[in-house]
Amino acid sequence: MSRTLIPPDPSEVHDVALRDALEERYLAYALSTIMHRALPDARDGLKPVHRRLLYAMRELRLDPGAAFKKCARVVGDVIGKYHPHGDQSVYDAMVRLAQDFAQRYPLVDGQGNFGNIDGDNAAAMRYTEARLTEVARLMLDGLDEDAVDFRPTYDGSEQEPVVLPGAFPNLLANGAQGIAVGMATSIPPHNAAELCDAALHLIEHPDAKTKALMKYVPGPDFPTGGLIIDSRATIAEAYETGRGGFRVRARWEKEDSARGMWVVVITEIPWLVQKSRLVERIAELLNEKKLPLVGDVRDESAEDLRLVIEPRAKTVDAELLMESLFKLTDLESRIPLNMNVLVQGRIPKVIGLAEALREWLDHRRDVLLRRANHRLGVIERRLEVLGAYLIAYLNLDKVIRIIRKEDEPKPVLMKTFSLSDVQATAILDMRLRNLRRLEEMEIRGEDKALRAEQRELKGLVGSDGKQWAKVAEEIKAIRATFGPKTKLGKRRTGFAEAPAHDEAAIEEAMVIREPITVVVSDKGWIRALKGTVTDLSGVQFKSDDRLKFAFPAETTSKLTVLATNGRFYTLEAGKLPGGRGHGEPVRLYIDMEQEADLVAVFPFVGGRKFLVASRSGHGFVVGEDECVANTRKGKQVLNVDLPDEARMVTTVEGNQVAVIGENRKLLVFPLDQIPEMARGRGVRLQRYKDGGLSDVKTFAGADGLTWTDSAGRVFTLSLKELADWRGNRADAGRLPPKGFPRSGKFENGGTL
Repeated sequence: MSRTLIPPDPSEVHDVALRDALEERYLAYALSTIMHRALPDARDGLKPVHRRLLYAMRELRLDPGAAFKKCARVVGDVIGKYHPHGDQSVYDAMVRLAQDFAQRYPLVDGQGNFGNIDGDNAAAMRYTEARLTEVARLMLDGLDEDAVDFRPTYDGSEQEPVVLPGAFPNLLANGAQGIAVGMATSIPPHNAAELCDAALHLIEHPDAKTKALMKYVPGPDFPTGGLIIDSRATIAEAYETGRGGFRVRARWEKEDSARGMWVVVITEIPWLVQKSRLVERIAELLNEKKLPLVGDVRDESAEDLRLVIEPRAKTVDAELLMESLFKLTDLESRIPLNMNVLVQGRIPKVIGLAEALREWLDHRRDVLLRRANHRLGVIERRLEVLGAYLIAYLNLDKVIRIIRKEDEPKPVLMKTFSLSDVQATAILDMRLRNLRRLEEMEIRGEDKALRAEQRELKGLVGSDGKQWAKVAEEIKAIRATFGPKTKLGKRRTGFAEAPAHDEAAIEEAMVIREPITVVVSDKGWIRALKGTVTDLSGVQFKSDDRLKFAFPAETTSKLTVLATNGRFYTLEAGKLPGGRGHGEPVRLYIDMEQEADLVAVFPFVGGRKFLVASRSGHGFVVGEDECVANTRKGKQVLNVDLPDEARMVTTVEGNQVAVIGENRKLLVFPLDQIPEMARGRGVRLQRYKDGGLSDVKTFAGADGLTWTDSAGRVFTLSLKELADWRGNRADAGRLPPKGFPRSGKFENGGTL
């Protein structure tokens, strides 16, 4: 059946720019995500879903010590009354509030399977039960006393709190994680007793800065323990700005075992790291032979965590073994700090430690004032009723007569005794048994006590000093409940400095030391053959490629590369592709310009000195350690301008230099005429009318100059025999002696 589309009424159609429409709708979505889902409120440290969970559990009377109820019941109330989202997402939030390895101070007391540190999921909500913890009770305390504002729920059928009274410093004590639109939050947990101490200091010194508060809050306190290895300055900067991170390492100890062997036992791991995934990762690295110091790993955890790492040999350094694990696994984890919260429940803002505590303190003061004013109202209404009772006792016969004789006794009572409507109603609602003499005494006593409390509360409301003193008193009570001597309040995360180790030793510890042969082709493809290969005739290359360099090395070696642009690059031999295939282009490992080419590749030894030279005949002596590059971009050592290029690098041996140009002119001069530099263009080694440098070599004058001709014959001339070719740096030289190869190269061809 066909349908006819009815065009809209032109009066109902409005022209709106697509950009404006998208901006308006995206902004609404972003604000909804930021305000109602992802960012916690600075006052109670809760996101809406957590706040609604706690409130729903309170409405179900799931107080600490009460009977447990099924989690499905709680989740049903939350999504039906307050939070119109998926039941699984709400249950996941509830599970996290109950996990003592995720929450420093759990807000939900769970019964049943709520997951574990291995990363196993919780049981379905129909199987698990829950109730509130004492911490959650503190968060909710005062809701019945007008401590906070309420607002209608999403369908208007119920009321929910805008924020909880929050007697517990939950924002920092339990932390928060969330991703909004264009912003995120990541707050690690802290120790509640330390936060209380810092808050008390802030009450006494309102202008205190974050640095002063760090005397009380030295750093986060994770539920899974571990060691923070950041410096105090780094932690202070993070707390000051509200942005940063903390490097947390597992806590371990060395245990001796039989026959002189030992094992490393890990008892605490970084926060939010799954133990099972950690063990799998270590096993993967063992299979890939990336942990040569580790022999085996096993999980011996029961109620307490216990990961056992066996060394490959008893001579292994335990600290070096752990450094290799810290470098490659989550045994060292960086936990970010991004204190992006909703200030006053409305403004997303990144705040520091001092401002976060100030927001909580200001909220506690507001809650105190609201509860005090609420109590004053209750007292005032009660005093009004008690006043009516006392009038009734003093005029009992007259009151009874009016009630018995008058058809409408209420207005008569009000007129006769100048009573309010509330007082008259209270007299009429009195029970006969309350007319005894003892009741009058109790009412007079209650009236006196209430008036004394009223005076005290009015004094509190009218004095800032008394208000802060009362807030401090409440905070001291919390500190006593969660102090360092209690099981829950004892600090779990320690502080330490990472031991200083040679980076080279750590790198070497992560690669099994095996001999290899590095092969580099003319087109710049590199690979590593297993073992020491002397016969390279069987090595295959691409059809238009051939061998350029080949030398023995080890998997732990660092390789030094010189390119025609005058830059030195550093490669790790252990990361080179294997001998199967043609290898990979060296450009995959270094950022070398397209027009640049390789001059030399050789293993790094350290401590040597090189003579580097360009095609134009300029050069200088440089230390090998000065040629180490720390980045893919390499390190500029020899400055060259096109069309000039780096041509040679040779190890300095002896006190004489022999240089030969493309014009086949040979020059010999003392090495001390060449300066030693870290970077530069160098000095002229030989002068050329045409062409450039062909080869350079250093040698000891006592041994003479040696070269090999094309037939493999070795020639050696002493300094006396080289008298015709000896001169000074920058001379032109003269044609080489008889027997010098036509290639214009000394032995080794300038490679190392």
